[in-house]
Amino acid sequence: MGIILFLVFGIVVGFIARAIMPGSQKMGMVATMLLGVIGSFIGGFIGALLTDSRVLDLNTAGLIGSVVGALIALAVGGGLFTLGTRTA
Repeated sequence: MGIILFLVFGIVVGFIARAIMPGSQKMGMVATMLLGVIGSFIGGFIGALLTDSRVLDLNTAGLIGSVVGALIALAVGGGLFTLGTRTA
């Protein structure tokens, strides 16, 4: 049951990050979910560096950290995905 909740949380975080990031991101539901899951890990890692908590601990700043991590992943991934779609 924990994995399903983690994936649902990933979808929510991915949608929030895509709504905040300017421009259009052409990705489906699975890519949005993966974006949110990767963002959760990045946000958890940053939170673990700044506090005494572990990476996978659930805390009050988890949603904010996850969205920030997803924005970082979207910025890095967005640059990688648009390289192949440019036309001359």
